[in-house]
Amino acid sequence: MRNLKANLLELVRRTSAELPEDVFRAVDAGAGAELAGTTGAYAMDIITRNIDLAKRKSQPICQDTGSILFFVKVPVGFDQIAFEAATRAAVAAATAKGYLRQNSVDSVTGKNSGNNLGPGSPTIHFYQYRGTRLDVRLILKGGGCENVGAQYSLPDPRVGANRDLDGVRKVILDAVVQAQGKGCSPGILGVCIGGDRATGYLHSKEQLLRTLDDVNPDPPLAALERDIVQTANKLGIGPMGFGGRTTLLGCKIGALNRLPASFFVSISYMCWAYRRQGFVLDGRGAIVKWLY
Repeated sequence: MRNLKANLLELVRRTSAELPEDVFRAVDAGAGAELAGTTGAYAMDIITRNIDLAKRKSQPICQDTGSILFFVKVPVGFDQIAFEAATRAAVAAATAKGYLRQNSVDSVTGKNSGNNLGPGSPTIHFYQYRGTRLDVRLILKGGGCENVGAQYSLPDPRVGANRDLDGVRKVILDAVVQAQGKGCSPGILGVCIGGDRATGYLHSKEQLLRTLDDVNPDPPLAALERDIVQTANKLGIGPMGFGGRTTLLGCKIGALNRLPASFFVSISYMCWAYRRQGFVLDGRGAIVKWLY
């Protein structure tokens, strides 16, 4: 596909420097909810100024440009090897241009690759479907928010959580309390109920591809998503953990079947710098539309 590398480079740039409109609206609403003169209001003001400055200067919203996670829907028969090569080239170019920080470190030697390439970096998840276009989405997920992700195995007597939706609610809120401001709140939660330890975490990250203003098609999960946000915002944790009314901007919950012996709840925490973007490419590699 012609211009694939150039288009992927632009995807990385936009994701790093520009928050999606749905996220900006949520941040703006959170800023408006804080009481004037409080530390929470001051923190939200800095956040909104930072968002504007990053977009105007085309520079990373956060100095930690994070893990590079691609989610790609491809037509049947698509050359995934060629796409991966173009993606790696685009990531290296984005690093050289300063859109990405040099973030890929050898876990054994501690050596930085210098170009964000290496085992597991970038990470590309392919999903084959019967279509003709390419749907490419990118999440840049910072280390601070990744560190406060959590996985629970129900029942969990420590928080009184049984194997039901009320138990799920309890462990999600416990994760928020444990995170406090360490995940750079206000945050967004991606949650998976069920699956195994690996598929649960992946599905929880896939929930972060949803827009903040969508409504879960499963009514019980839609109600739980609303309840989690409303309850978390009454905890007083607030922006960056400084106290206030805005602890979460959203919560998105999915579910996978599980084994009878297992009941995992996997929680991926995303910071306010919710860097998520994507586009659709036609068969020639031209951008048809931006997704967020």
